[in-house]
Amino acid sequence: MSWSARQYSMFEQQRTRPVRDLVAAIPANRVKTAIDLGCGPGNSTEVLAERYPDASMTGLDSSENMLAEARQRLPSLQFALADIDTWRPEHAFDVILANASLQWVPDHAELYPRLISFLEPGGTLAVQTPDNLQEPAHRLARDIAASGPWAGKIASVKHPDRHPAAWYFNLLQPHCTEVDVWRTTYHHPLSGGHAAIVEWFKGSALRPYLQRLDEVEQKDFLDAYLHAVSQAYQALSDGSVLLPFPRLFVVATR
Repeated sequence: MSWSARQYSMFEQQRTRPVRDLVAAIPANRVKTAIDLGCGPGNSTEVLAERYPDASMTGLDSSENMLAEARQRLPSLQFALADIDTWRPEHAFDVILANASLQWVPDHAELYPRLISFLEPGGTLAVQTPDNLQEPAHRLARDIAASGPWAGKIASVKHPDRHPAAWYFNLLQPHCTEVDVWRTTYHHPLSGGHAAIVEWFKGSALRPYLQRLDEVEQKDFLDAYLHAVSQAYQALSDGSVLLPFPRLFVVATR
């Protein structure tokens, strides 16, 4: 199951709010070069371009589907196909943005300092990653993957390691002049109720499970997941659901 810009963008307003908070916290005012790692359909790149309209800006993603959407959205900007973990730029940047993308890349102990090394002196790495692996939406997905008839295919699925705020602070402090780390829990109202939670995670966290299943197994897995989240998240009086979503932010200046 490949990345789908359409699926991901179903909740664009909610997904874009954290990157607005992240970009607003970047201390640099004068930026000549900037890149958005894991730009997706271009919503995060658009926020960065609004902050730095005169900067030379590039969006990078590993999905052609996402890049096609981004190019249509922002035809004046440059977008490139590449994987973050193998990306080695030819020049340094004033700002490197990574909004909800680095959680898919392994070995953060090597990755984050490497990204810092791609900054100009005084440049900023700005990262937002979901910090929700212990939330019901994730725990239930793991439980269903391990207990259903598909367990042989997907019980072994693992998300790359994520670490607490202090871990990232200690990792980056020797490489930076300033490191700012914080955690925010957003409570996203989803008007589609429990089915909307399923649709939300179909565009992100459920992909590693679904891509290993055939169509019948995907349907059965999603039916089981919908039943589980219906028990775990309370529906409000209007039928909507509040989805608590913790996110970790790192703004590190070289």
